[in-house]
Amino acid sequence: MTDDTHGTLNQLLDALDVAGDDDKVSVQDILDEIGERSIMPVVLAVSILLVSPLSGIPGLPTLSAIILLLLIGQALAGRRHLWLPSLLASRRIDRVRLQKAIHWLRRPATWFDRHSHPRLRFLAHNPMRQVALLVCMAIPMSWPFLELLPFVTSFGAGAVALLSFGLLTRDGYFLIAGYVVASGIGVALMRVVQAAT
Repeated sequence: MTDDTHGTLNQLLDALDVAGDDDKVSVQDILDEIGERSIMPVVLAVSILLVSPLSGIPGLPTLSAIILLLLIGQALAGRRHLWLPSLLASRRIDRVRLQKAIHWLRRPATWFDRHSHPRLRFLAHNPMRQVALLVCMAIPMSWPFLELLPFVTSFGAGAVALLSFGLLTRDGYFLIAGYVVASGIGVALMRVVQAAT
């Protein structure tokens, strides 16, 4: 799988479904299946999993945030081969839970794949690509603080998924949708902070 793969979501779900050969699937198993030369597909995989009910697993949003920050930082730096420390790569998730999440994601993934094609491509190329990556990097920074609120991180993960999907498919419509969702989250967080102070 490469950064130019089309039909990305279902292909990613297929890869996640067969990752590893145990009752627990590690981050490294997922990297081995997707390919360590493709940073953005891994960003998309992590974000779409967090859109699913998996976001309710304690600690998973924080772990996902750390992984995404490392991956997107490497993408911003122009690296082609991704790297994760062994402490993160060895983290594991129950296969049954993973497969339930994959099943839950199949229908929306099929819709997204069917309705995506290259549009407004300038939004997916530099310098706008860098802007999208910076937004993708900013969103997960709040997840460790929001983890106490069940499933709230799914909204942020949805924005990251839309942006990374838009970059992979060169579809500016999905990038715009990602910016809209990210802006909505930012406004909501600002209101929460204002109400608390």
